[in-house]
Amino acid sequence: MPKQIHLAAHFPGVNNTTVWSDPEAGSHIDFSSFVHLAQTAERAKFDFFFLAEGLRLREQGGKIYDLDVVGRPDTFTVLAALAAVTERLGLTGTINSTFNEPFEVARQFASLDHLSAGRAGWNVVTSWDAFTGENFRRGGYLPEDQRYVRAKRFLETAAELFDSWRDGDILADKESGVFLRDANAGAFERHDEQFDIRGRFTVPRGPQGRPVILQAGDSDEGREFAAATADAIFTRHGTKEAGQAFYADVKGRLAKYGRQNSDLVVLPAATFVLGDTDAEAQELADVVRRQQVSGQTAIKFLEQLWNRDLSAYDPDGPLPEVDPVVGENTIARGRASVRMHRDPLATAKQWRELAEAKNLSIRELIIEVSARQNFIGSPETIAETINDYVQSDASDGFILVPHVTPGGLDPFADKVVPLLQERGVFRSEYNGTTLRDHLGITRP
Repeated sequence: MPKQIHLAAHFPGVNNTTVWSDPEAGSHIDFSSFVHLAQTAERAKFDFFFLAEGLRLREQGGKIYDLDVVGRPDTFTVLAALAAVTERLGLTGTINSTFNEPFEVARQFASLDHLSAGRAGWNVVTSWDAFTGENFRRGGYLPEDQRYVRAKRFLETAAELFDSWRDGDILADKESGVFLRDANAGAFERHDEQFDIRGRFTVPRGPQGRPVILQAGDSDEGREFAAATADAIFTRHGTKEAGQAFYADVKGRLAKYGRQNSDLVVLPAATFVLGDTDAEAQELADVVRRQQVSGQTAIKFLEQLWNRDLSAYDPDGPLPEVDPVVGENTIARGRASVRMHRDPLATAKQWRELAEAKNLSIRELIIEVSARQNFIGSPETIAETINDYVQSDASDGFILVPHVTPGGLDPFADKVVPLLQERGVFRSEYNGTTLRDHLGITRP
C-alpha cells in the first residue's frame, strides 16, 4: 500500500514568500482572511492549519522592515476563533518556549483543545536573541546554548500539567452529587534549573490528552529534541536528495527513545505555482519570484549579508566591490537569515562567483539564492512530484505556503488534491475527529 500523504496549510505573513502587493492579495490581519484559508484547507481535507508567530516585527537599520508583511495578531485568539468556523481541521500555532511560562501556555492549549474538540497543535520554538527579548521583562537573559535546555524542561513541565488531570476525573454524578472522582485532580509540582512551581492546573484533560507537538529546529540539537519529544517536524529541506537525508537522519534517532518511525511525521515547507501546462507555470513562477524579490527587497537581503547600508546601489547592477562588515552588531537584528551566514566573507565570495558565472545582477542573484522549495507545473506534474517525494521517503507530506493571501490555496485545493485522491494517496473524507487522528498519532 502506498503511503498516505499529509498536507497542511501555512498562513503566510513574514518573509518575502508572501506577495502582499499582488492585486489578488488581501489583508493579513482581518479575520475573514484567516477564515478563507482555513475553510479552504478543510474543504480539501488537509490535516491542519498552521499559524506562525513572530514576537517582534522585522527591522533593518533600526526601522520596521516594511517589505515584509507587518502585523502579527495573537495566535491563540485567532485559533480559538477559527475553532468556531471549522469542524475537523487541525489548528496549530507557534508558541515560544523562551519568553513564556509553562502554566500559561499549557492552560491556553488545553483550552483550545476543548474548544476545538481535540484539534490543537503546538509548534514549540525557541528564541536566541536579545533583540526579540527586548519586548519582554527578561530580555536577552538566556544564552543561545541554553535555549534547548529550557525548551526541553518547558515541554516536560507542560506535559506534567496536561497529565495532572486523568481521564475520568470529572464524574459529575447528578444523583450522588459527586462532581470530582479525585479531589486532588490537577495537583502539580516542578523544581529544576528552569522552573520552580507548584499548584493546581485549572483545565481538565482535553480530548487529545495533550496537543500534538510540532518542532521546527534543524540543528543537531533541534533534530534530537524532535526525535525525543515531537509528533511532527517542520523542515526547510527542499530538494528530494536533501529531504531523504534529513528524513533518514531524524527517523534514525527515534529508536533510542523507544519510538517508531510512524511516531514522527516529517513535513517540509513548500511553495507552489500552478499553470495549465508546465511551461505556463514556469512563466508564472518567474513573475512571482520577481514580485517576491523587488529591487528594494534585493537590496535589503544583500544588506543582511554585507551588514552595511547598500541603499545607493542599483539592484539591477553588479554586486558591491566592498566586502561585508563582520561583527556582532548586525544591520538586521534578530533575522535568522543573518545568523545563518556563519562566514559572511566566504558567502560573499560564493555569491560573486555565481553572479560572474551567470552574469547576474544583484536582484537576479538574490532571486536565485533565496529560492525555496517550489512545486512548479501543471496540476498533474505537481501531484506526481509530491507523491514521488512522499513515496521516496523525502517527506511524509508538506506544509504548503501560498504566495497570495487569502485565496492562494484555492487552485491547489481544486486542481491538485483531486488528483492525489484519484491516486489513492490522500483522503477523500476525514476518518477521525482529532488532529491526532489525521496524523495517525496515538493519544498519550
